[in-house]
Amino acid sequence: MMSLYTLKPRFQALLRPSVRTLHGFGVTANQVTVAACAASVGLGATLAAAAQSGHLSWFLLLPIGLLLRMALNAIDGMLAREFAQSSTLGAYLNELCDMVSDAALYLPFALLPDQSPALTILVILLANLAEMAGVLRIPPTSTRRNDGPMGKSDRALVFGVLGLLVGMGVAAAPWLSWVLAIVALLLVSTVANRVRRGIADDGDRLRR
Repeated sequence: MMSLYTLKPRFQALLRPSVRTLHGFGVTANQVTVAACAASVGLGATLAAAAQSGHLSWFLLLPIGLLLRMALNAIDGMLAREFAQSSTLGAYLNELCDMVSDAALYLPFALLPDQSPALTILVILLANLAEMAGVLRIPPTSTRRNDGPMGKSDRALVFGVLGLLVGMGVAAAPWLSWVLAIVALLLVSTVANRVRRGIADDGDRLRR
């Protein structure tokens, strides 16, 4: 299924001058990865405090934070590929920091008034399963699966819009629960698509 991930090459083209500048200053891919995770955790903590205190206008920062995170995620990958910075540590940091960042940025929605934390936690678990389904390939050198319909970029768009609505004062109940339920169902489909197509790709490779 279609995913916003298909727009990644154009996004990378816009970021390439910044990547060259960062490389010129000696910035490494792993430093960018960790910085993106730290920024996501900091923003998540801020939004969690805002949700508990009722200062929901802080959620207007979420779309900006998600866009910045997407940019940093693209930048670290480009630094790694284009400037020979790929490493095993970088691969671990990339996956683990993505999981931590997702949890930090989504959890504040569980703290909004009249919301059940269970749905938000379910979305976080399914998001992590979807990312793992994209990398758990046999052999491990196979390419990553980024199938939709609810990949990382798609989730960023959805939660960015949710943050915008909450930050503008739109009461979250009851529509937010329905949106999260739909996101959860789409994540189940995403996991299934990545596993099914990953198996099919490996079968095609073995037949060659």
